[in-house]
Amino acid sequence: MSKKVRLGIVGLGLMGRAHAANLLSGKVSGLELTAVADTSPENLALVPGVPSFGTLEAMIASGLIDAVLIATPHFLHTPLGIAALGAGLHVLVEKPVSVHKADAELLIAAHTRRDRVFGAVFNQRTDPYYIQLRQLIRDGGLGEVRRVNWTITNWFRTEHYYASGSWRATWAGEGGGILLNQCPHNLDLLQWLFGMPKSVRAFCNFGRYHDIEVEDDVTAYLEFPNGATGVFIASTGEAPGTHRLEVVGERGRVLLENDRLVFTRNETAMSEFSRTATSSFSLPATTEAVLTPSDHGEQHLGILRNFAAAILEGTPLVAPAAEGVRSVELANAMLLSAWTDRTIALPLDAVAYGRALQRKIAASRPKSRARPAAARPGPSPASRPAPRP
Repeated sequence: MSKKVRLGIVGLGLMGRAHAANLLSGKVSGLELTAVADTSPENLALVPGVPSFGTLEAMIASGLIDAVLIATPHFLHTPLGIAALGAGLHVLVEKPVSVHKADAELLIAAHTRRDRVFGAVFNQRTDPYYIQLRQLIRDGGLGEVRRVNWTITNWFRTEHYYASGSWRATWAGEGGGILLNQCPHNLDLLQWLFGMPKSVRAFCNFGRYHDIEVEDDVTAYLEFPNGATGVFIASTGEAPGTHRLEVVGERGRVLLENDRLVFTRNETAMSEFSRTATSSFSLPATTEAVLTPSDHGEQHLGILRNFAAAILEGTPLVAPAAEGVRSVELANAMLLSAWTDRTIALPLDAVAYGRALQRKIAASRPKSRARPAAARPGPSPASRPAPRP
């Protein structure tokens, strides 16, 4: 392997072009953009000077790449990822790794060569705010977590956004709304910080704020194995929005809001103080520490640099693709809970969810532009025709 990994990008939408721009500007020393692939000649023309191909297969056959970054519409992540892994390439896949749990498991199972790096673009894991919070939890500084409240309503989107692509905001083209598009990062962080809940009860509004068929407003209640509870609220229709994460543990409370990470620490653990307090209304003594980092880290550049280092130097991945199944499972469980009006136990029944999603796809109404046939889910990837970007 050379000192630079030859990378190809498949899918030149907004994120694909953003990754290409970072690579072409020399911001990732370990990666060299040597090919791009997209079915749209117009998209290919937006990345001049790089060998271009109409399909992933043609790009692989060219021999110009050692690795591929998949930045296509969601339903194509699984078949394209399986094809790339089968060709012996290193693979980096955009979020979500797949649309639903069963497809995600098929994709992860295709990673059979452990000498090939398989990562996911969960760039929020590079954010020092979340890194510090995770360390505080793992080191026991916060004590056992008792409650999590996360409000993420600063994902505001206009009707123009949803009209920008025929695949957007449809069950057949995207497989979901805010949970599959905007919130995979938050759902990934949720399980990365606190572990997977044991059950989910969600209330989703479909097309509450926009002329779309998928969810644009979500409120979910979570229960964790240790008895902790959580509330997860997300919307693309509220302005001004709020981003507020509050975590209560035995040793105090952490609040992340407005770029401030504040830890209010109990001098005595809550449960211990409750048993030993001599007054009915007294509270534990506290101290406050502001843990706010100076910035939000390397983000996408950090993921790209880490991917290169994993290939060239064996550096552990920040976000292994196998862990991407968990955020997909959480999104699926929230949607299934809303569709069935019941609490969903985890692990999720992937077959039951797949059937429910197929019913939604069958009833999916067309948008003003026809959905690309390649974006429609069909048989399992093993029985699909050769995948195309």
